[in-house]
Amino acid sequence: MATNKTLLMKGIRYLAFAVPLMFIGPTIIHSSFKNQEHPMYIPILGIGILFCIGSMYLMFKGIQIMVKSLFDGDE
Repeated sequence: MATNKTLLMKGIRYLAFAVPLMFIGPTIIHSSFKNQEHPMYIPILGIGILFCIGSMYLMFKGIQIMVKSLFDGDE
């Protein structure tokens, strides 16, 4: 059972991009909720939500690629 190292590194790269978004997204959402009277409240909240959704997508894709590299081998 061989591991496809290029796919494994691609999966790790996806996870590496997801980790900062996991912290930035909730921070932006918290900041927008603290400033609800500001006129840019809705756009900033949307950006925070997009960062969180992007983080979830990158985590899912990274784990999916890593599992594929571990179990599919050199196919």
